[in-house]
Amino acid sequence: AMMEESKLTRFQRRYLMDCVKRGGTLPLQCHPTSSKEPAPAFSPPVCQPSRLSAKPHLRPAKVCQAGDAYAREKFKPRARRDLEKEKQRLQNILATGKDVVEHKVKQTLVQTKEEEIPEPDRFEELVNEVQERREFLAEMEALGQGKNYQRIVLTEISQKMREMEIIDKKRSEEMRKTMTKDIPGGNKSDPYD
Repeated sequence: AMMEESKLTRFQRRYLMDCVKRGGTLPLQCHPTSSKEPAPAFSPPVCQPSRLSAKPHLRPAKVCQAGDAYAREKFKPRARRDLEKEKQRLQNILATGKDVVEHKVKQTLVQTKEEEIPEPDRFEELVNEVQERREFLAEMEALGQGKNYQRIVLTEISQKMREMEIIDKKRSEEMRKTMTKDIPGGNKSDPYD
């Protein structure tokens, strides 16, 4: 499997299998077309360590100082903490065991966020989802893939429409109840009163 993954030629595979059958070591290089190893034009010696020169190569001090090695970074001040607020906070924690100031701030933030975000209308969400599915189906038909997705998308659309009908019935029922409560005497024929 490894030979197939490495894209070896048939000759290279045969050569490697012969080496394995003989029990010898695998070659470091397997030449693609012949069993003869070509004479290398220029190959550096593999096992000979490079000679180190007797004289160490040290740079003079002036060359080192001329570079950026001795340049110091300029101090950049960062934003500091307000020590008075930290003291007040610590006093509150030690006195009451709670971080009172933070809780008030968090509560006001949560309250304002809840007031700002209106609850989305599920009926409007369903209308948007049905529209998205129709657009998707139109795109797939334009690409020639409409048959593959038509049944799935139409099923999803019918489910969304059913949910919209249920919501509409509940709304109309609520409206009928509020209307009959507002009218004195009510609707005598309404069985829900």
